[in-house]
Formats: sequence, C-alpha cells, structure tokens
Amino acid sequence: MENAKTITISPRIYAELNTFMGILSDRLKRHVSIDEALEDLLPRAHRNKPSDFAGAWVMSDKEEEEIKKSLKELWGTWKMD
Repeated sequence: MENAKTITISPRIYAELNTFMGILSDRLKRHVSIDEALEDLLPRAHRNKPSDFAGAWVMSDKEEEEIKKSLKELWGTWKMD
C-alpha cells in the first residue's frame, strides 16, 4: 500500500465500520479491507444534493398549511436595509 497512514477512530466508529465491512463483504461475496470499505463509503458523502430528497417527506395537508403559515409569518418579519 503506497503512503499508508495511521488514523485514530473511536471504538463506536470502529464497530460501525466493521459492521459495514460485513455488509459489504456479503454484497461482494469476499473479504473487504477497511480501506475498501472507506473507499465505498466516501463517495456517498458527496453524492446527495438537496434535490435528491424532493418528495421524500410525506405530510398531511394540515401540516403543509401550518408550515406555510409559519413561514409566511417569519418572512413578514424580515426587513431589507
């Protein structure tokens, strides 16, 4: 491995990473290293855009109206200088 580095992570993160490595190993049907697991995870951190979540929040008409009313009240307090 070229220019390998050592990092320190918490026991909780290490446990979660090991769990993910198991899932990835099952998916790929082979053992994976921590490096491979991180390589699989990191692009996901940059992949989602806010528009990716459009339509993901299911709400009632009443909730929608309450949010719109609240936003309208807040927008009314803004002043442009």
